[in-house]
Amino acid sequence: MKKLIHVVILLAIAVVAQVTPAGAVKIERVQSPGGIEAWFVHDTSVPTVTVSFAFEGGASLDPAGREGLADMVSGLLDEGAGDLDSQAFQRAIEDISAGISFDAGRDRFTGSLRTLSAHRDAAFGLMRLALTAPRFDAEPVERIRSQLIAGLKSQEKNPRRIAGRTWMGAMFPDHPYGRPVGGTPKTVKSITPADLAGFVRARFARSGLKIGVVGDIDGNELGRRLDEMFSALPENGRARTVPEAKPPSSGRLIVVRKPIPQSIVIFGQPGVKRHDPDYYALYLLNHAIGGGGFTSRLTEEIREKRGLAYSVYSYLNPMDRAGLIMGGLGTQNARVAKSLSILRDEWRRAAEHGLSDAELDATKTYINGSFPLRLDSSRRIAGLMVAIQVNNLGIDYIERRTALINAVTDEDIRRVARRYLAPEKLTIVVVGDPKGLKSTPVSEDY
Repeated sequence: MKKLIHVVILLAIAVVAQVTPAGAVKIERVQSPGGIEAWFVHDTSVPTVTVSFAFEGGASLDPAGREGLADMVSGLLDEGAGDLDSQAFQRAIEDISAGISFDAGRDRFTGSLRTLSAHRDAAFGLMRLALTAPRFDAEPVERIRSQLIAGLKSQEKNPRRIAGRTWMGAMFPDHPYGRPVGGTPKTVKSITPADLAGFVRARFARSGLKIGVVGDIDGNELGRRLDEMFSALPENGRARTVPEAKPPSSGRLIVVRKPIPQSIVIFGQPGVKRHDPDYYALYLLNHAIGGGGFTSRLTEEIREKRGLAYSVYSYLNPMDRAGLIMGGLGTQNARVAKSLSILRDEWRRAAEHGLSDAELDATKTYINGSFPLRLDSSRRIAGLMVAIQVNNLGIDYIERRTALINAVTDEDIRRVARRYLAPEKLTIVVVGDPKGLKSTPVSEDY
């Protein structure tokens, strides 16, 4: 659960932040006296410091029957730590106009700190307490538990949530990726304070920790601050890994009947992981098919030409143990079958013919030209530095990225299109009352 504490001063700073050209981002390595490394961008344009970090191991490591554990921890780390109970901790954050947040993903547990540089003493100290001495007192535990269970019960009626959960369960029926990150009302109810404390002891470790820092602080001081925040953590966490996942290679249609006027559709198939040599070609191909908004083929064919759906999109979802190509659309029940027919046609057309030269050139131009927009705030830059480290892309990745995109050839596009795209590979979940559609049987690949 991501719970951001927004304050007026930081919001004002975010509003006035300027777009930073990709080439202007100079990343340095900073190593603390205790050996903790961070990637650092020195920026004195505004008097703030932003820290993002990621620990190895996320919700996919939740024990069976305790699904939602990592998510619950993320909601409780700022609800009291050290000598400060929940109210005192929250008040301490507000008093210095800081922002602290945590989030549990399938493969990582992440956190961030944003503070005015004048208050960095107190802010770094609060983050240290949250990571090393969370309290998990009874009142906030039960309050957050109630909030989570209420949210999960609400999601049980949300067509989009139902579609996403059903799709992941179908693709990973016997793997932790198939379990909901937030768990279920039953599993969240079973989580104890001992489970929460055990997660922190097992998962928060210096080994595998990735850190990105942007702001008004010099490298020497940052080194000392890294030790202040993280040196009390153990070197290694509990040795647990998630097994490799193999999503089914043959697709199917799953219809979840709900008496609603419009259907929600999630579709997808196996793709590639982030470090796969085919990643950049498939990234460009997907952008042209469904990742480019109003310029993509799916939007043009399904929404613009025929008015069948009010939204349609696709994207790559590379995880540690599996890669996916995913997408979605929403439309009236009577239009679902036709929309899916065109989706399959476009998947087949791309597989057989790839992209035109004009499409490939336009896609490269857009992707390279829009990349600096991802560097328009210290929060985004810090997060990007963590992602680059997690994916082992190299500290010079921002400088090399344009060349990596431009190196993709038409033959690369045709090769990956033939290799990965096929209508029969698509697993499609429809939540609603689509006309003329019914679920297909499970194949042997399932």
